Amino acid sequence: MDKPNIKPNIINFSSGPCAKHPGFDVKELESALFGRSHRSKDGKSRINKSVDMMREILKLPEEYLIGIVPGSDTGAIEIALWNVLGERGVDVLFHDAFGQAWAKDVINNLRLDDVKMFKAEYGDLPETSGVSKDRDVIFVYNGTTSGVKFDNLDFISNEREGLSICDATSAVFAYDMDWKKLDIVTFSWQKVLGGEAAHGVMILSPRAVKRLDRSIPNWPVPKLFNLKNADGSLNRKIFEGDTINTPSMLCIEDLILALNWAKSVGGLDGLMKRTESNLQAVTDWINTSSWCRFLAKIEKNRSSTSICLEVKDEEFNALPLEEQKAKINEMVSLLEKEKVAYDIKSYKDAPLGLRIWGGATVETSDIKALLPWLDYAFYQAFKGKV
Repeated sequence: MDKPNIKPNIINFSSGPCAKHPGFDVKELESALFGRSHRSKDGKSRINKSVDMMREILKLPEEYLIGIVPGSDTGAIEIALWNVLGERGVDVLFHDAFGQAWAKDVINNLRLDDVKMFKAEYGDLPETSGVSKDRDVIFVYNGTTSGVKFDNLDFISNEREGLSICDATSAVFAYDMDWKKLDIVTFSWQKVLGGEAAHGVMILSPRAVKRLDRSIPNWPVPKLFNLKNADGSLNRKIFEGDTINTPSMLCIEDLILALNWAKSVGGLDGLMKRTESNLQAVTDWINTSSWCRFLAKIEKNRSSTSICLEVKDEEFNALPLEEQKAKINEMVSLLEKEKVAYDIKSYKDAPLGLRIWGGATVETSDIKALLPWLDYAFYQAFKGKV
């Protein structure tokens, strides 16, 4: 097989931190409030501007609260779990590495007694018919490590008594979120917006606010996790620009820059179209591939952001696992050496394969330019077997 003669213009296909938005120029961050307090009038104004822009683009209901918290999406979901759980039983759904991590946290760290697990292997979604409206439910909307997403939230009752707690870090800004089904949503803007890492976002429904106002955790909550006032009520200032700890004002300015770009491409609808186009490009290629397939088994559940692939070739799958790993590593190394793609190996705990970020900051033309190189890399690693 001949080496392709076209390369992607931007070769960053990492699933986090993700590619910066097209046209990004670091010089545009020179206006960031370096050396200024985030609690100053100007600092708080920039934080609130970013929050207001997120609310507008996401079409978030007015009564929902939105705030910036420490620790990326991991910090945001952990803060949620440590502050709201314990009032009732918990159903935990997981189909990827991070969902499994939240399940372990509930059992091993918070040590809740009444926990039901709904598990699926990589490539599938868990069975949801047993999810109870009387219990809290925790789930990952879009498996960043599995490439599998929920196509609807029908398993969450509109008459629920419990809270729905959703890790949506690779879903927000890529899908039209059904906010009425969601009580606590967490994400990081390093994903679909391609922003800088380290900060998380938490969105609260009125139902979640009521729980936080009345619930008292049965465990000590560290200051970095604490959403409460001294009297046990929700500290609403966190959702009015007063962050728990000091945020990077450079990252805030970078977020505003990304949100301005998002508005320029048509807001949420434009972002969704871009990521859907990326998935379609991969789908068209997969439909003609002799060696590769999606990890997600059902088409409607395939993520358009974290696109996870595996080798279907029978001879490859007959090799010992260590030889399979060596071949994938050879492919990935070739792509990096040729400056075609960075960071596309599957997540360390996921099935062996490739993972291509297809979020809105990635151009479909770059995805299309990458795909022939995957064929070439496979050919090189497997000595003419394509």
